[in-house]
Formats: sequence, C-alpha cells, structure tokens
Amino acid sequence: MSLLASRTRRKCFISYHHADEAEVERFIQTFDHDRDVLIARGIGASMSGDIINSTNEDYIKSQIRERYLRDTTVTIVLVGRETWGRKFVDWEVGASLRNTTTASASGLLAITLPSAADYSGKKLPARVEDNVNGETGYAKWWKYPTSGAALADLIETAYAARTERAEQRSNSRPLRMRNA
Repeated sequence: MSLLASRTRRKCFISYHHADEAEVERFIQTFDHDRDVLIARGIGASMSGDIINSTNEDYIKSQIRERYLRDTTVTIVLVGRETWGRKFVDWEVGASLRNTTTASASGLLAITLPSAADYSGKKLPARVEDNVNGETGYAKWWKYPTSGAALADLIETAYAARTERAEQRSNSRPLRMRNA
C-alpha cells in the first residue's frame, strides 16, 4: 500500500487565471488523474461575462459558494503572472473563505505555476495575501510541488488550518469588481 493510498483525497477547488489554463490542466492531470492526490473542482476558463450578475458582495459570495464550492474543503490558487489582478479569482477566494449554514470556510493555499517561478513581478491576489502571514497565517504560498506526497502535505496543512487557524482567516476586503 502506497503512502498516498492511505491519505484522504480532498475535494479542492482550483482557482486560476484563464491565461494559465494549459498549465492548470497539466496540474490537474498530474495530481488528480495520474497520482490521485486530490479531486479537482473548478468553474472553468470558458466563462464569458460575469458568472453572477450582481454588485452585492454577500450575494456574489453566497452564489459562488453554493454553485461551485459546495462540496470542496480546500481552495488552491494557482498563481501565474497575472492571477493577482483577476476579479473572478478574488470572487472565488472570497466565497471559499466564507462560513455559511451549509458549508464551512475552505482551507486556502497558493502555488506558483512553473511559468511564473522566475518572474520577478509575481504577486498574490490581495485577498490571498491578506491570509498569508508566515507560519501563523491562515494560508500559505508554496512553490510548485515536486511530488504527489508533497502536494498532499500542502493540502492537509490547508485543510487543518480551517480549524487550527480559523481566527486568522481574513475576508473583509471588498470584492474586486474589475480586472487589473
């Protein structure tokens, strides 16, 4: 029995900028389909226009939570060069950090995609940055995992933060209403 076979495969919502779709597909193929580390969920890059036609922030977050995040426990933000400025990424993270009557807030982790690893201008989306604070923050920002076991450990760390560091969760920033 392998080490990964003894771990729980968490349902993870994958948040990303559509420009990085090819790398995201490789990530999902590698870690969901080939190595069975996670069960990937997401909205998809084929969205056109606003997925929620509203400017009411509570409504937007509740709709994303109900429609797309309902059965996930960890949100993974795959960070490319432009991810920081995408409104849909911000909306997805805002919704995943929300406790509701039907779902607890998700764990959160950010992983730099290989194409952005050496890019000096890379940065996190602001709402993710609000939650990253060294060893004590709710979320962590990691390099791209080199193995299935490494990713499984990152996911478990984010999953445990849901209860162990819940008081560190920050979701008070206004939602981004346009792309940077």
